[in-house]
Amino acid sequence: MFLHITHAEYKHDFMIEVAFNDGRSGVADLSSVLKGSVFEELKDVAKFSEFELDKELNTIVWKNGADLAPEFIYYCAFKDVSELAEQFKAWSYVN
Repeated sequence: MFLHITHAEYKHDFMIEVAFNDGRSGVADLSSVLKGSVFEELKDVAKFSEFELDKELNTIVWKNGADLAPEFIYYCAFKDVSELAEQFKAWSYVN
């Protein structure tokens, strides 16, 4: 199954509430992933909060062209869910 973000809402700081096409919903903390030149301006919370849900890419995107894979956002939201540990391992997000 390909993961798609079906809903995204800014909460606070670098937190985004997300819902996925597999029925799961949660909050992704993206504060630790804002690295590299494309994400530099998004360290400003006001700019970070101005994302959109791109229906073609099925993920969130920012005005400067930055985006994150829906699978990575899924990991950020559910990394502590033990039943998903094997999936995250298969995706190489954990050892």
